[in-house]
Amino acid sequence: MTLYWQLFITFFKIGLFTFGGGWAMIAIIQREIVDNHKWIEKEEFLDLLAVAQSMPGILAVNISTVIGDRLRGLRGSIVAALGTILPSFFIILAIAIFLTPDVIKNNDIVSRIFKGVRPAVVALIVAPVITTARAAGITWRTVIIPVAVALLIYSGIPVISSPILYIVLGAVVGYVMHVRKLANQRKTPVSHE
Repeated sequence: MTLYWQLFITFFKIGLFTFGGGWAMIAIIQREIVDNHKWIEKEEFLDLLAVAQSMPGILAVNISTVIGDRLRGLRGSIVAALGTILPSFFIILAIAIFLTPDVIKNNDIVSRIFKGVRPAVVALIVAPVITTARAAGITWRTVIIPVAVALLIYSGIPVISSPILYIVLGAVVGYVMHVRKLANQRKTPVSHE
């Protein structure tokens, strides 16, 4: 089986069986790509996830596109993106053909199914947050940073509630820390024993 076909099947399965959008898919994508297929390392997955999050559009499609590109270039990104998109497309098409909005609203069984799926979706969203935090090295001491940023964004105060401000600030601080780390490495003498 070619890698293109494996990419398509893997992302098709992920797209078919994941409810709750991109964040709910992250844990499943990581398990498939990093653990099962071993196409990339966990650290690289987190880097690609950061790139996918910074791109405009749907997170699930972005991460599949980035991973596909990493593995097989443009063709890989197209195949992986199609694998992610097609299940949702077919499901929505079937719903549009067979179920009207009145049927969905007034059908007790459909309503109960959606109520039953909600807690599972919350768990699917929380799991990758915890996994990503662990892999990123966030400890109980450093958890103050994302909590503080979330509270500042939630505050609604115009000057400090813009997520763009914190993305730019995070990028600048990350760059400065990287430059300082490189400078410290150059200063440290290497022993030749």
